[in-house]
Amino acid sequence: MRHLSVLALALVSTLALPALRAEEGMWTFDNLPLKQLKEKYAFEPGQAWIDHVRLSTLTLGGCTGSFVSADGLVVTNHHCTRGSLSRLSTKDRDLVKDGFVAMSRDQELKLPGLTYRTLMAMENVTGRVAKAVKPGLTEKQAGEARAKELDAIKAELEKQTGLTYDVVNLYQGGETWMYGFKVFKDIRLVAAPEIAVAAFGGDYDNFTYPRHDLDFSMVRVYENDKPYHPAHHLTWSTEGLKAGDLTFVVGHPGRTSRLQTFAQMKYDRDFGIPTYLKNADRTRALLEEYGKQDAEHARQVQTMILGVNNGAKANEGSLAGLKDAEAMKRIEATEKALKAAVAKDPKLAATTGKSWARVEQAMQLQKANLKESLYVGAARSATLGQALGLVRLAAQQELPVEKRLTEYRSEAGLKVLKTRLSGPAMGMMGQGANPELETLLFTRSLEDARRELGPQHPYIVAVLGGKTPAEVAKAAVEGTKLNDQAVRKDLIDGGQKAVAGSADPMIVLARKLEPILLAQRKKQDDVKAILEEHGARIAKARFAVYGKTLPPDATGTLRITYGAVATYPANGTLQQPFTTWAGLYDRHFGWGGNEAKDYTDWHLPQRWLDRMGKLDLKTHLNFSHAVDTTGGNSGSPVVNRKGELVGLLFDGNIEGNAGRYFYDEKVNRSVSVDAQAILEALVKVYDAPHLAAELTGK
Repeated sequence: MRHLSVLALALVSTLALPALRAEEGMWTFDNLPLKQLKEKYAFEPGQAWIDHVRLSTLTLGGCTGSFVSADGLVVTNHHCTRGSLSRLSTKDRDLVKDGFVAMSRDQELKLPGLTYRTLMAMENVTGRVAKAVKPGLTEKQAGEARAKELDAIKAELEKQTGLTYDVVNLYQGGETWMYGFKVFKDIRLVAAPEIAVAAFGGDYDNFTYPRHDLDFSMVRVYENDKPYHPAHHLTWSTEGLKAGDLTFVVGHPGRTSRLQTFAQMKYDRDFGIPTYLKNADRTRALLEEYGKQDAEHARQVQTMILGVNNGAKANEGSLAGLKDAEAMKRIEATEKALKAAVAKDPKLAATTGKSWARVEQAMQLQKANLKESLYVGAARSATLGQALGLVRLAAQQELPVEKRLTEYRSEAGLKVLKTRLSGPAMGMMGQGANPELETLLFTRSLEDARRELGPQHPYIVAVLGGKTPAEVAKAAVEGTKLNDQAVRKDLIDGGQKAVAGSADPMIVLARKLEPILLAQRKKQDDVKAILEEHGARIAKARFAVYGKTLPPDATGTLRITYGAVATYPANGTLQQPFTTWAGLYDRHFGWGGNEAKDYTDWHLPQRWLDRMGKLDLKTHLNFSHAVDTTGGNSGSPVVNRKGELVGLLFDGNIEGNAGRYFYDEKVNRSVSVDAQAILEALVKVYDAPHLAAELTGK
């Protein structure tokens, strides 16, 4: 813990600490809430327990998974691999609809384009980075100095360890760490249920409780074309949970904003989230327009629509939280208390006294640039996005290192960019390339941009060149060769000369747009520099007053959170801690079964109706527990005191969606798949006792 000044110590005794609510907090592994665990649950996890659960966990890029066997078997959510299932599917073989089980290792299907990573090392570099920032630098210069030092640290560590390192900023930049990962790129599908069971209830039931979803999938990690043998994997619990049992979630929560300033939260409430929701509505409408053509078109966009709806529903909950007057009063009061503490300390006042005002100014700049940030870009064209990446990469490599954009300065950063740009062709939201859908999305997005920005805006003039959006989109999508990986690789290898000489219509468009996008990038970087500099100053002031008693905001980095299997009040009653197979079938038949054509979200595959008599209907399917999680925790292992896997987190209740900004212990609940349900389904429904045996060792 950082040492406190005499004045700060006095303030701590009189100033109300921001109250942590019960199990609030997504804690980093260097600062676990060991005291709270011991006091409330009489549980003291040793270092071996801590290392074991950390090294058994993987980040999947937006989701979490965990090793569950000595042969590299990984379990995560169905919705975390659904994009890959969709890419492998065809009109005649729909893995999303029908599910998949490999009956032997040679039947496991390669999932191209995936990268899984395990956190192996963590190093606090806050002090070293701080020394690189000399007095008198502007906000932008300070950011550049930090970036240069971080590039050097990253290169040193990667050379020493052979791991891949990420820069991790915690506490709004108050601490800077380097996290080192072991990387896996050969991932193969082992098992996935039908979407009708994995996402039972569809968007209606999403973010609600009680739930009845078998939201799991299994993949296997390979290395050198053989199953990888991890040093750590979680044991699959065969005991089951009871109400009140302590659970831990180990995962990679995406983003929370609880340590943002009040001005940033007001911006999100009034501008940021409403703009996101407007864009989501438009994207959904375009996908639905495409899907209405026939059943095959509907299949192609099903997963994408589910993704859009999921993000929209989560943000609607966050917006509702920001509109909670009482909650916002508490947040504002907490900020005022910190400001008062800063004002009373001459040193803190000198460094941080003006920081809140600077953040407010940055929000005004961001507001002024909001429309352009939404419409100036790739216009929902994945291929134009790739072209823009190729053009910028070539141009940046021609510049002296010190004049490049931050992410183009290190060899490691360039390697990552080149790998991404030369990978398999992807469409919207990670789906496979789909020229017909891309043409529709590109056309409609250009129409939207022309309407919102006006026909004389430099972006519109450059991208349309006097033609209609439909003409531009059709010519670019039909004429491009960038879906060919070899073409993109040649452009990367050929550098600026190859890119400048390319007649590919997407590259031609990207060359026209690059100066406009660079100007847009500068505006964004100016705002980012202010927020990073003054966010870090406020964070350091918070340390000086409170110490590290508060957990940092989620940043997509590995965290652990804990809490009991618990009920909560809703709809005038208490919600049940567990749901069961019986509840799944009750909900199915309650909506009229498969004969009810208007209620397809609660239909079940015929296999599940045929096997109903084989299942123990009392088996727990889902459970509610008081753990503090957010998006990115999907697929996170839920473990018990023994460190055994007892479930997979897949969702939260709608009352907890305000958790991006504040935690409400009374109603904030996470929802997980019970490990017992997965085992029983493998044996009794999917005829896969070999997988159950691998999980349990029996």
